[in-house]
Amino acid sequence: MTTLTTALAPGSGLTRAEASYAARRRRKLVVAALVFAGLAALPYGIRDVYLQNVLILTLMYAALSQSWNILGGYCGQVSLGHALYFGFGAYATTVLFVNYGMLPWFGMLAGGMLSAVVALALGYPCFRLAGHYFSIATIVIAEIGLLLVHNWDFVGGAMGIQWPFNPDSWWTLQFARDKIPYVHFAIGFLAVVWFVTWVIEGSRWGYWWRAVKDDAQAAESLGVEVFRSKMAAAAVSAFFTAIGGGFYAAYVSYIDPESVMSFRFSLLFALPAVLGGIGTLWGPLVGAAILIPLTEISRSYLGGSGNGLDLMLYGVLVMVVALARPEGVLSLFRRTRTARNQEATP
Repeated sequence: MTTLTTALAPGSGLTRAEASYAARRRRKLVVAALVFAGLAALPYGIRDVYLQNVLILTLMYAALSQSWNILGGYCGQVSLGHALYFGFGAYATTVLFVNYGMLPWFGMLAGGMLSAVVALALGYPCFRLAGHYFSIATIVIAEIGLLLVHNWDFVGGAMGIQWPFNPDSWWTLQFARDKIPYVHFAIGFLAVVWFVTWVIEGSRWGYWWRAVKDDAQAAESLGVEVFRSKMAAAAVSAFFTAIGGGFYAAYVSYIDPESVMSFRFSLLFALPAVLGGIGTLWGPLVGAAILIPLTEISRSYLGGSGNGLDLMLYGVLVMVVALARPEGVLSLFRRTRTARNQEATP
């Protein structure tokens, strides 16, 4: 008791700072529990099947954007080829289920581990590149993967693979008449990715990644293992992205190369984090909550005319946020809170 009192006594600024930091992290965890509990109750108030579908996609892309955020936001390695890992997860889950009868749960784990291994193999040469050269390399590799799958008969080639119809079951992740189980899975997936990110954020790896993002050379001079940090971030990010690909395959029950590996998926993983706040815990969810409903609803009401108004709205949103809040929508709330604290200070 004496030691604790001394540690938190006035004048010991470092320990007070540590205590304050720990309290803030606990508050984040409590807020997260309340947010995810609220999300779990949300689908019961939404009876429209289309709106339920929009909710599922929003939660899924929030989780996938958080997965991308681990590498692109915290570690600063802007990958535009995450559709490759998403496709690996979708195809691994589908092929193992359709051809070998393996439950999707195991297929998603297999796809996640395969994607983590592939990310390490690709990271070895690619992380020797920097800046836009790295981003271009990830695009090229993802496009090569797309072309290979297009011509690989074992996975259905360009024709794709259709999931067999089974009775509704959590075992096979198939629900023909009820979308609420998919909502709960998406919420659970998002919660797991968020919690892993929260744990990493306060760990040594989290500090290393942020140091690498700020200045890799300075971080290395201070003893940070830059290459290992990038490789670890890539493996974790690819693993969760593949899990999302497996879930998407189970949800739509049919996949082909363009539906799970096209370049637009890589953009949809990155943009919510960029819009909401890159390198933050809540940025991907906030960005997805703005971007995905707008994209889906505008596509439904405007896309059918063939004039591309939905894409124009999409582009305008990106430009407005980029110009008004380059640090993301969350920066607006941070600035508002800072201004209130300054006004409250005598």
